[in-house]
Amino acid sequence: MTEYGRSPGSEPWHPTDPLYGDQGWEGQQQYPQQAQQYGHQDPYGQQQVYADGMYQQQPQDYGAQQYGEQQYGNPGGYDTPGYPAQQYDTTWETGQAAMPYNAPPADPYGGQDPDLYGTPEAYPPPQPPGRRQVPPQPVTDWEAEPQEEERHPFFTGEDAPDDERDDRGDRDDRDDRDEAPAGRRAGRDRRGGKNKNKGRKAKNGVACLVVAMVLVGGVGGVGYFGYQFWQGQFGAAPDYTGQGSGEVQVEIPKGALGYEIGNILKKNGVVKSVDAFVSAQQKNPKGQLIQAGVYTLRKEMSAESAVALMLNPMSQANFVIPEGKRNAWIYDQLDKRLDLKPGTTKEIAHKQANSLGLPDWAKNHAEVKDPLEGFLFPASYPVAKGTKPEDVLRKMVARSTAEYGKLDLDAKAKELGLDGPWELITVASLVQVEGKYKHDFDKVARVVYNRLKPGNMETVGRLEFDSTVNYLRGESTLDVGAVKDLRKIQDPYNTYRVQGMIPGPISNPGLEAVHSALNPTPGPWYYFVSINENKTVFAVTIAEHNKNVAEYEKEREKSGQ
Repeated sequence: MTEYGRSPGSEPWHPTDPLYGDQGWEGQQQYPQQAQQYGHQDPYGQQQVYADGMYQQQPQDYGAQQYGEQQYGNPGGYDTPGYPAQQYDTTWETGQAAMPYNAPPADPYGGQDPDLYGTPEAYPPPQPPGRRQVPPQPVTDWEAEPQEEERHPFFTGEDAPDDERDDRGDRDDRDDRDEAPAGRRAGRDRRGGKNKNKGRKAKNGVACLVVAMVLVGGVGGVGYFGYQFWQGQFGAAPDYTGQGSGEVQVEIPKGALGYEIGNILKKNGVVKSVDAFVSAQQKNPKGQLIQAGVYTLRKEMSAESAVALMLNPMSQANFVIPEGKRNAWIYDQLDKRLDLKPGTTKEIAHKQANSLGLPDWAKNHAEVKDPLEGFLFPASYPVAKGTKPEDVLRKMVARSTAEYGKLDLDAKAKELGLDGPWELITVASLVQVEGKYKHDFDKVARVVYNRLKPGNMETVGRLEFDSTVNYLRGESTLDVGAVKDLRKIQDPYNTYRVQGMIPGPISNPGLEAVHSALNPTPGPWYYFVSINENKTVFAVTIAEHNKNVAEYEKEREKSGQ
C-alpha cells in the first residue's frame, strides 16, 4: 500500500511501502535502522520525527493542503487571528500535537472515519520482490483495437469514410459510429476491402496524372507568355507582303490615329496586324497624317503599301460636295455610289426631311422645291458602300446646322432687313451661284440687297437672276432666253416675274458666300457681269450694264464659247 491509500495520521514504516523503492530483501530489513539514524524526509511534504527507534509521522490532510490551510490549527503554536485555539500541546520542532508512545494515530477528522489499517490484514508480512503479486488488471468486455495505419483518401485512394469527414454537421453521427461494436466495424471493413488495393492504385495514378498535368501546363504557360514577350520586344510584327488584291472601302473617322486606324484596317482584312501598320506609319519620312475619310484599298496588303496608298490623295473615296451644288446633283451621286435605284435618295430626303436634323427655323416653309436645299453642307463625307442614304443625309444636315450655329444669323437677318435666318441662307445661295468667284462675293451680296429694296426703280423690286430660272428648270446654262419670254414662266422661283425673295435657297452655299451675305460691301450697284475669271464689272444704271454685257459677248467669242 502507498501513502495515497492510507488515511491521514502517523503510522509505522512497513518494508513493502513502495515509497522507499525496491531495495531487495536485505535492503528492506536494514532500511529502518538507516531511517532511525539519519531521519527521513517524506517526499510528499510529511516530516518524520524519530524517538526510541520508532518515528512519528506528521499527518497530512491532502484536502486541506489543496486549499492552502492546515487542519490542526496554528502552525506556530501561537494564538493567531483567523485560526482556532489549540486543543493540545505541540512540540517545538514539528509544531504538531504530541502523541503517547505506541499510541494509535490521531484521527484528524475527530473520529468521523475509523482507522482502516488497524487490523493485521492491513499489514501482510513482507515478501521478496520475486514473490510479490502483480496487481490485477481491470477486465473489460471488449478488446482494444490495434492502431490503424494512415487511411487518408489522398494516400489510400479511397473515398473518405463518413466517420473521417471534416463536416461539423457529421460529428454526432461519427461519434455514434465510433461506439459501434468492433465486430460490426470489422464486418464493414471486410465487405469493402475486396478491391481496396485496386482503388488505391487507380486513384493514386489519377492524382499523379493531375499533378503532372499541372506542372506541364505551368511550364507551357510560362513558355507561351515568354514567347509573346520576346515577340513583342524583339520579334517582327506579322505582316502581309505585296500590294494585295481585290478592293475594299474603309472609312476612317475624324481624329483617328495610328492604332485606331490599324484596328480598322485589320478588321477589314487590309493589314495582318496593328503593330505592323503602326511601325510602317512611323517610318513615314514626311510625317504626314492620314486624314479622315473613305479609302479604296486592297485586301491583304503589306503595311507599308497600305500607308503609302492612304497618304495618296487620289486613294480617298470620300464623297465630296462642291460649293454651290444643288441637292438634285447630290441625290444622283449618292444613288450611284450606294448602288441604289435612281431617285431613291431624293425620295427619302423629301419624306424624312423633318427627321434628319434640320433646325426649327428651317422647317415647314411654303412652296419650297426641296426642304433640304441649302443644308447639305459642301464638304467631304465618308460614304462607304452599304451605307444607308438617310445616314449620309443626316451627317450633311448636322454639318450645316453646326456651321450655321456658329453665326449670329438672327441678329444679322434683322439688321439686313430679312425675315430670319432662312432668308439669309437663301441670299447666300444666290451669292454662291451668281458670284462665281469668291473675290466678288461681297459686291454681289450688295447687289442682291439693293435689288430687294422696296423703292428700287431699276429692277422694280425684282431680283432678275438667271440662276433662279435654271434652278426651276433643273438646268445650268448661260443662255436662259429672252427676258420677255422669261416673264411668262409662272413659278415662285422665277425672279424675272415675282418681286422680292424666292421661297428658299437654290444651292448649298459655302462659308465664304455665307459670310459675304452677312457682311456685304457698301455700294450703289444694281448690276454686274463677269467678263472672265479675273474681271467682274458692276453698274448702277441699265445703260452702264448694257455696255458691260457687250464686252462680255466679245470675250465669249474669243474663247470660242
